Amino acid sequence: MHDPRIDELARQLVRYSTATKRGEKVLIDLFDVPEAVGVALIREVRAVKAIPFVNIHSARINREMGMGATEEQYSVISKNAMHQMKGMDCYIAIRGSHNVNELSDIPSKNMKMLSSKMRPVLNERVNNTRWCVLRWPHPSMAQSAGMSTEAFEDFYFRVCLLDYGKLKRGMSALARLMTETKLVHITGPGTDLSFSIEDLPGIACGGTHNIPDGECFTAPVKNSVEGHISYNAPSIYQGIAFDNVKLEFSEGKIVNATANNTKALNKILDSDPGARYIGEFAIGFNPEIKEPMRDILFDEKIAGSFHFTPGQAYEVADNGNRSSVHWDLVNIQRPDYGGGEIKFDGKVIRKNGKFIPKSLHVLNY
Repeated sequence: MHDPRIDELARQLVRYSTATKRGEKVLIDLFDVPEAVGVALIREVRAVKAIPFVNIHSARINREMGMGATEEQYSVISKNAMHQMKGMDCYIAIRGSHNVNELSDIPSKNMKMLSSKMRPVLNERVNNTRWCVLRWPHPSMAQSAGMSTEAFEDFYFRVCLLDYGKLKRGMSALARLMTETKLVHITGPGTDLSFSIEDLPGIACGGTHNIPDGECFTAPVKNSVEGHISYNAPSIYQGIAFDNVKLEFSEGKIVNATANNTKALNKILDSDPGARYIGEFAIGFNPEIKEPMRDILFDEKIAGSFHFTPGQAYEVADNGNRSSVHWDLVNIQRPDYGGGEIKFDGKVIRKNGKFIPKSLHVLNY
């Protein structure tokens, strides 16, 4: 039976998230998702008189390619992908995963090479197309979230079809506040972190790029980060599961890093010089997302959370940091996760996950 929510989602992605116009070229990038999703997107793109293009991927095939990947091969793949991306106006990617650890045994030197070869294509997409990226709710994802498949699908559509317009006023106020702020101080269990965001803009995200959405981000001044942080949300990066990640900073640089897998953590942070500096600081506030599920597109939007990201900065809030790594690691500050405070220029902005200023109350879960 066809799920009408798929058509609703396709409509939102084409008409709201990417705001596709007549005559535009739209690349639909599908990773292990049901055919019905691709069909709905193609029809919706055509309904607005735009032109659909489709790439279809499989994680098991990607793994096989990655296991024996060579520089020469991925130079060609990257060149072809870049040529395609440059011809596009919009980009919609839906990424399903039958097994979140499918790529975990690709040799790390191969993963690093793939990542650096494909980085220019990613930058082209991020900077020069109107793009939107989301997951697909396979049973493996429900399993990671500790939910039944049906309950998870209901949660997924509820979160993805959220009326982001309602959050707009609060998000804009938070973005303005971030833009005006010089110093940030964050405290909580195992966390005492201070850094500057002076002269870096706050960017509100409300359903136009990542779905689900609900965050406001900027970047710290690269050398300004001091102190330590304990992340309390589990993470998965390059197919490896991480828990209890702790980072210590001096003059912006990560000088000490531990986790359940300290060796793998430091290997990632040693990918290139920029991987030991922070490229993004963001505050999450999606009211429908409360618990982490090792899926960063959801976890970074958790109500009452923030993320502090080693690696590449976004060009819209650019502190100059460049890296093949961009690893959103999440700290939840609601009371059930130990609480915590975020101060902007000495004033408490959020306490135990709840925004204090009146203009931001609409963002509270």
